[in-house]
Parts: sequence; structure tokens; C-alpha cells
Amino acid sequence: MPDQLPATDSTFRHVPVLADVLLNALDQEPSDHWQSGLVVDATLGGGGHSSLLLDRYPDLRMIGLDQDATARAAAAVRLRPWEERVSIVATNFADYSPPQSASLVLADLGVSSPQLDVAARGFSFRLDGPLDMRMNPEGGGETAAELIERLEESDLADLIYAYGEERLSRRIARRIKADLAAQGAYAGTAALAYAIAGCYPPKARRGRIHPATRTFQALRIAVNDELGVLEKLLSSAPDWLQPGGLLAIISFHSLEDRRVKTAFLQDERLERITRRPLVASEEEQEQNPRSRSAKLRIARKRSES
Repeated sequence: MPDQLPATDSTFRHVPVLADVLLNALDQEPSDHWQSGLVVDATLGGGGHSSLLLDRYPDLRMIGLDQDATARAAAAVRLRPWEERVSIVATNFADYSPPQSASLVLADLGVSSPQLDVAARGFSFRLDGPLDMRMNPEGGGETAAELIERLEESDLADLIYAYGEERLSRRIARRIKADLAAQGAYAGTAALAYAIAGCYPPKARRGRIHPATRTFQALRIAVNDELGVLEKLLSSAPDWLQPGGLLAIISFHSLEDRRVKTAFLQDERLERITRRPLVASEEEQEQNPRSRSAKLRIARKRSES
């Protein structure tokens, strides 16, 4: 069911990544293909991208999807000026099908800065919180703490390597399982991050990237089945589109980007618009460090599909 638009603001603040890059790319597309139709924002977040699209293109209508109640509440406030053209739905995009063909489907993948900044969500190794990492805590499911407890050492190492591309995955998995056996569950994210950092040589602990970054990414991806739901989106989104409609996906690491690139190349329903991913300008990267790893790819639905 669509959420009601609340009257109060929330603490969920989100700067939309690659906003100018996205708008500039969309402006190059024929307006009759998409500028007066339905947009499905599959990862609504705080409504940053949606607000820009609604403001720039007055004939668009918007359906925004998000499984995070905090994000939906913030987006509802941000999108209030266009509320007659907006419907917000509490769902994961993998479980959704639009009521009619869309002219644009947009997905901004990964965890948002506001989620990272709330210690209680358990995504951050810089802010101590419970080892949770679920995008939708209200929906149940396994937490990161339960995941590392359940997996055997070899399976945990494989997961950290596959989803985090962490070269020290076996050493880290050995340390995690040894700690759990010796002292029980970690007190929180800070304790796990400290243990992971201890697996690195002293000099490597002081680099620009925190030693726990890749392992935390791997656990988050596994807890939320992020690659699985992305595969579902790549499979279903072309069928959501009207002929000539656009599919735009922003990814933040190579595991996602490779899947998007492959789908845009191999799916006979699509023709890619961006042969190379679009990236942030130097100015945006300075203002928003999260944008440094962001990549935007856009494809168009073929008329005959």
C-alpha cells in the first residue's frame, strides 16, 4: 500500500549521487519516449533523485519503492510539493510489479549515507552499533551477527572473498570464528571492526580504506541478498518498460556494475545507451566522497521487444 505523506520532516538526509550526470544523460533522450510517463524509482531512499525528476519534468508521475520505513517517511516529506504525482510503496523492488508500463526505471543501489550514519542500523564500522545490517529490520530475516555465528569458517571465508573481494578473507574468517568460540558474540560493530583490523599488518591498518570495509560490505550484501535482488531487477525491469523506455542503474562496486554491464549487453530486450559507465565530476567527488565509486549505466527498451 502507498504510504501517507507525513506532516513532519525526518533526520534522513540524502544527497543524490550523480544527479547532474543523470539529468544531463536523460536530457539527450527523445522527450516523447519518457518525459510524460510513469517513473519507477526502485530505490527511493530520501527522494533525492525523484524530487529532481519531478521538478524538472512536470508531466512525469512517480512510484517510489523502498523497504526502509525511515527512508519512506523522509521521502514523503521531500516529495510533498509533488504529492499529487507521487505514490510511495513499502516494498523491495524484487517483489514488485508496476500497475502499468513505465517510461523510466531508476535504481540507485547499495546502502545510503543516512543508513550508515545511524549507528543502531549496524552498517558502520566507524560508529558502534549492533551487528544488524538489515535494510528492512521490520521484515525479520537474519542479522549479520546471526550470519557469522551460523556459517562454518570456510563458508564465511568464501563469502567475504566473493562479496568483499577481500584477499585476507581466510585469516579474517578464522579470527571471527575463534573470537566467537572463545568469548561469544561480538559486542557490536566496533568490536568486529577491531578484530578485522587486527588481521592486517600494522602498516596496512592506516590506509585510506579502513581494513573492515570489504568484510562489512560482504556481510551487508549477504544479509540483504543484494546481488540476488539485483539479478531479479535486471530480469524484470525491461518488462516494466514501454517501448523506448529507459532503465538507469547506479552501482557502487564492481560486483554490481559487472552484472549491470552484462545484462545491458546480453538482454535482447535492451539496447545500451552508455557504452562506458558515467561517473562523477571532480567537483562532485570533492563535495560527496561517496560519489567516487558511483557508476551510472543506461539502456533503452527496444521497440520490438
